Amino acid sequence: MKKVTMADVAKRANVSKSTVSQYLNKRYDYMGEKTKKRITKAIEELGYQPNFIARSLKQKSTATIGVIVFNVLQMLTTQVLRAIEDVCQQRDFHVIVCNTDDDPVKEKKYIEMLRAKQVDGLIIFPTGKNVNLYEKMVEEQFPLVFVDRMVPEVEVDAILLDNHQAAALAVDYFVQQGYERIGIVTPPIAPHVIPRMERIEGFRQALSDNRLPIIEEYMVGMEIPSIKGRLATLFSSSHPPEALFAINDLTLMEILTFVKDYHLRIPDDIALISIDDVPFAHIYTPALTTIAQPTFEMGKKAAERLFMQIEQKTKHRPQILRFPPTFIERGSAKRRT
Repeated sequence: MKKVTMADVAKRANVSKSTVSQYLNKRYDYMGEKTKKRITKAIEELGYQPNFIARSLKQKSTATIGVIVFNVLQMLTTQVLRAIEDVCQQRDFHVIVCNTDDDPVKEKKYIEMLRAKQVDGLIIFPTGKNVNLYEKMVEEQFPLVFVDRMVPEVEVDAILLDNHQAAALAVDYFVQQGYERIGIVTPPIAPHVIPRMERIEGFRQALSDNRLPIIEEYMVGMEIPSIKGRLATLFSSSHPPEALFAINDLTLMEILTFVKDYHLRIPDDIALISIDDVPFAHIYTPALTTIAQPTFEMGKKAAERLFMQIEQKTKHRPQILRFPPTFIERGSAKRRT
């Protein structure tokens, strides 16, 4: 079959090719409603498909951004992605999503691949291990935004939770409820993972502010599959923690699995608060007290900051934007009797 061209659409609609081009690029300033309807009808009748590759070469834009995440299964990631996609859809931009598993080698390959595809910008949940590559993009003024993490050496827009405040909210609530032996459960302590380090620092500071001891034994930091075994050892001791703070939804799931397997009761045997308001928090028994991240607002802001760079309407000054957490009180950390 002969490929339908813009000239065919123009002929059917009785307009010029330039008018069809303006219509396809949504430049309607001097176009009447009747003209737009004729072009729309012609496109539908002919089944015309615009040549996006040719258009991107002409406009020097692919109308596509890349989003590189470290764990597509994590709740924060999926919700931030949804918000980014919503903003892009409103602007007729496409989104390519890549998952690194927090592997800097995979991250480097994805950055190089997406740039080779000439995406207009990147939103990255960075591993923090490709500093030279990040800095190169900054030097080239390539539109770039970090989410959930920042890289101190690199001046880039970064969208994060106020992690110190989130940890303080958990500890302060435990203390108000009468708990003293408070532990934290986290993936391995890694200096380049800024949110993790900030939550641990915030936890330590909040204990100190409440004049409670920092018990290193209660600091459970290890690979996710090993957490349950470490908790089993910890709770077989003579003085196990009375309360646990899970720094994200992945550690929360390990704690809940441990509680189920060892027939513990929440909050009677162990009180629990987690960052990330998981979808089942309100229907779990007892309902889980959580600290919610404003994920949709964070995703929206990340996309807006990226488009600000893409459009270059103003001189770009990188900012670190921290969003406040929201404490959601339910039943998993109720007052001790």
